[in-house]
Amino acid sequence: MEFSSKLLEKAVNEMSQLPGIGKRTALRLVLHLLRQPNEQTNQLAMALQTMRNKIKFCNSCHNISDTNLCEICANPHRLDDIICVVEDVRDVMAIENTSSFRGLYHVLGGKISPMDGIGPNDLNIQSLVNKVKEGKIKELIFALSSTMEGDTTNFYIFKQIQDCNVITSTIARGISVGNELEYTDEITLGRSIMNRIPFESSLKL
Repeated sequence: MEFSSKLLEKAVNEMSQLPGIGKRTALRLVLHLLRQPNEQTNQLAMALQTMRNKIKFCNSCHNISDTNLCEICANPHRLDDIICVVEDVRDVMAIENTSSFRGLYHVLGGKISPMDGIGPNDLNIQSLVNKVKEGKIKELIFALSSTMEGDTTNFYIFKQIQDCNVITSTIARGISVGNELEYTDEITLGRSIMNRIPFESSLKL
């Protein structure tokens, strides 16, 4: 792809680094921004810079937040003895959109995947285990994607806490095996949360 401007080429190259954005799409987006008023482009650039510099991760659940404690964890009306374990913040958003869960979350930040060099120590697993061992958690809901990596991560956590007095469950398999949680429709995801099953039972499926 030939460019008449080095500035344009650099902008397109940077934009194409985003997931799902190829060079042609990046060019279309950059040219669109060029046609917008300077104020609008500046506001976009400022919003991205502010987000990158000031965004935090919740000290309790590791969800993205503007403060040290996210709005979900700080909400006194949430059930603080039920924790839903998810892979990343997109899964929190997906489950919240169902309005079917009133507990808290724990964001692992990924899944155990030896092929990708991701082990238990690379994820927010130990802080979850510590929460359970404190004895204040009644139920842990595994809501990771139905993939080999997701099942491996669930099982690893289960082994770490199986001697603790806590109920472990997993979302119902209304979600197709191999599907990512964030792409599941809200009705199916909501029913899966409501109809969760004991984790030990899922090991026999």
